[in-house]
Amino acid sequence: MPSRPLLSTAICSLTRSSRAIRWRVAVSQRPTNVRHERTYWATACRRNNLSEDDRRMLQEAREEDEADVVIVGGGPAGLAAAIRLKQLEQEKGKEIRVVLLEKASDMGNHTLSGAVIEPTALNELLPDWLEDPPAPLTPVKSDKMRFLTEKYSIPLPAPPQMHNAGNYIVSLSEIVKWLAAKAEEVGVEVYPGFAVNELLYDNSGAVAGIATNDMGISKAGAPKDNFQRGMEFRAKVTLLAEGCHGSLTKGVIKKYHLRREKDVQTYGIGLKEVWEVPEQDWREGEVVHTMGWPLTSQVYGGGFMYHFGERLVSVGLVVGLDYANPWISPFREFQRMKHHPLYSGVLKNGKCLSYGARALNEGGLQSIPQLIFPGGALIGCSAGFVNVPKIKGTHTAMKSGMLAAESAYNAIASDTTNESAIALYDYEDRMKQSWVYKELNEVRNVRPSFHTPLGVYGGLVYSGIDTLLLKGRVPWTFHHKTSDAQATQPADKFKPIDYPKPDGKLSFDLLTSVARTGTMHDEDEPVHLQVKDRDAHTKASYPKFKGVENRFCPAGVYEYVPDETKTEGVRFQINAQNCIHCKTCDIKVPAQDINWVCPEGGDGPKYMLT
Repeated sequence: MPSRPLLSTAICSLTRSSRAIRWRVAVSQRPTNVRHERTYWATACRRNNLSEDDRRMLQEAREEDEADVVIVGGGPAGLAAAIRLKQLEQEKGKEIRVVLLEKASDMGNHTLSGAVIEPTALNELLPDWLEDPPAPLTPVKSDKMRFLTEKYSIPLPAPPQMHNAGNYIVSLSEIVKWLAAKAEEVGVEVYPGFAVNELLYDNSGAVAGIATNDMGISKAGAPKDNFQRGMEFRAKVTLLAEGCHGSLTKGVIKKYHLRREKDVQTYGIGLKEVWEVPEQDWREGEVVHTMGWPLTSQVYGGGFMYHFGERLVSVGLVVGLDYANPWISPFREFQRMKHHPLYSGVLKNGKCLSYGARALNEGGLQSIPQLIFPGGALIGCSAGFVNVPKIKGTHTAMKSGMLAAESAYNAIASDTTNESAIALYDYEDRMKQSWVYKELNEVRNVRPSFHTPLGVYGGLVYSGIDTLLLKGRVPWTFHHKTSDAQATQPADKFKPIDYPKPDGKLSFDLLTSVARTGTMHDEDEPVHLQVKDRDAHTKASYPKFKGVENRFCPAGVYEYVPDETKTEGVRFQINAQNCIHCKTCDIKVPAQDINWVCPEGGDGPKYMLT
């Protein structure tokens, strides 16, 4: 077993080719030799310009290591799975090696959520957790639900799912740091700063581990002075805990047809700030949710404001990405929302400390893909266990990780031949017998009910009846029929939106907000937002949608720059150094020709208190 310093220096591998490999459900052999295809980040044109020395460096053998379980992603689901695996080791005696890889430079740096957490899964995983709790941790003391007009706030009855008695307001990034420490205490090997874009396969087509990204590659695709070849981890089980719309998860869903007979996934984008406010404006433990203004009746979403910690307030807006109007800017809607008296009354004398944005799953039970594939499984938001009416997914994500861990441990413990790919068949059975399935089944019709011609108001009426009376006990299931990208309509069907200018006190411009994320990328590295042909993208997108990328991106990554030499009069520009890893572009772009992959390990936002 290599030492941790070796693991820290031999980091990162390169993007895997998309050539399909067929697989059999009943895998009879698991050869020890692993099949993978090494490619590198540059385009074919750039690769042709590399020297022989560069080519040799990029294709030299990688360091190899073995583990029983490799977990990709260090969020609540991945860490819960890792901890549960080591608990089972202590309970049952068979030692297993668990390696967890996280692309952020430090645990929690890429974690963003409201967040009010329901402690159900935490109570099961760590029964004594409140004896050594994460901080800040604030018990919910009061709940409010409001419908907003431009000037007024109308009280609404909160559905049962949104009652928060017994829940806690937290910083989820701090929860992740705390869970990572707990994982290391029980023997999990936790390695932040490791980006993964490549899965390894055995000769049967089963997943046999991962390879981390190479470090120190220039934009031209050549190794730089600090070049370090990636590392391979062979594993009996690979758990993907990448979060919403993960790059590896996209690949395995497509490769193994995991979404067959399932609905498309639909998403929202959550934008959030953390403020410090004066004592007189802070109401410890208060939870406020809003609907209505500034969003129209044709846009699903709502705002929130949570008072926690020491005079801290989390404020944010979630916008469903199935909106039709390409002139909508979720970022600017959020900035406008803070000027409503309900929000401005709390924030006007405060100071904004942090900003972030992240896509989240909204499809519900019918959009969860098949959870297992040969050699591994999807857990957490990689699969999509968010309870949308509750606006919560941490407890369900953690429980999915725990259930997958139990399945993985039992499979590894009973595997004496080491010749066949491990399939975690009972993981899906465990899930269907768990409280997670029951909880998501009860609310399965709530989110898709907003797809009716009545829009938000029709959805409100149905969801009220469903959550209060029906509780999912109906013979029908509503479905998501189109993707969020397909929902976007041409710009000429709508009037451009004249958003107010930010005042620098309550509302802010995009670049000021991005600066608060702490985002850093090496400017001389391959662009991780992959577009095969930018001119073709411009031709397909700009005349019809008039720069929708400018508006759905919450970080100023995409621009159409005037350029008389181009057919459309503009040039599509990608400012990848601004990317805060929200994945919205990959989800919402109508042409579906932007592919988000992990940049170098350690790159991206450095969120605090989020």
